[in-house]
Amino acid sequence: MHKEFEILIFTIRSKKVMIDTDLALLYDVSTKALKQQVKRNIKRFPEDFMFELTINEKNELVTYCDRLSRLKHSSVNPLVFTEQGVAMLSSVLRSEKAILMNIEIMRAFACYRSILKENEILKKEVQALDEKLNSAVQFLLEQLDELHLQRSLPVKPVGFKYREKK
Repeated sequence: MHKEFEILIFTIRSKKVMIDTDLALLYDVSTKALKQQVKRNIKRFPEDFMFELTINEKNELVTYCDRLSRLKHSSVNPLVFTEQGVAMLSSVLRSEKAILMNIEIMRAFACYRSILKENEILKKEVQALDEKLNSAVQFLLEQLDELHLQRSLPVKPVGFKYREKK
């Protein structure tokens, strides 16, 4: 089930985050109620747990993701939550649904990190292979240049010279 939540994770300000409207739907509460609980417990949500999007960030997100078009005309900028912020939400929203959803969301973040790590390992392997390939191609080019130089040098004639007798 946590694979479904991966599409709800965005990268904003170089952080993996989820948007308040998505979290409210998952937790089966209104966005307004979610934001009220956050404001009542604001000390639990430092900047690295949660932050408000700027107008430009909101517009970019709406452009990027069609399902968020309802945010386009909203006068309130959405809040976004990092993995730690989502974990903190479970202590603020105490419903059974919120706890179950929070577990699945944590699994989605873990899966997301795993995919990124695998991609990093694959990237390093490709780079190493690329370096080997580049050195092999460089060696072959040097060998071809050497052969080309050898062909351009004057060649001594092979065979016997016939001299006429005097």
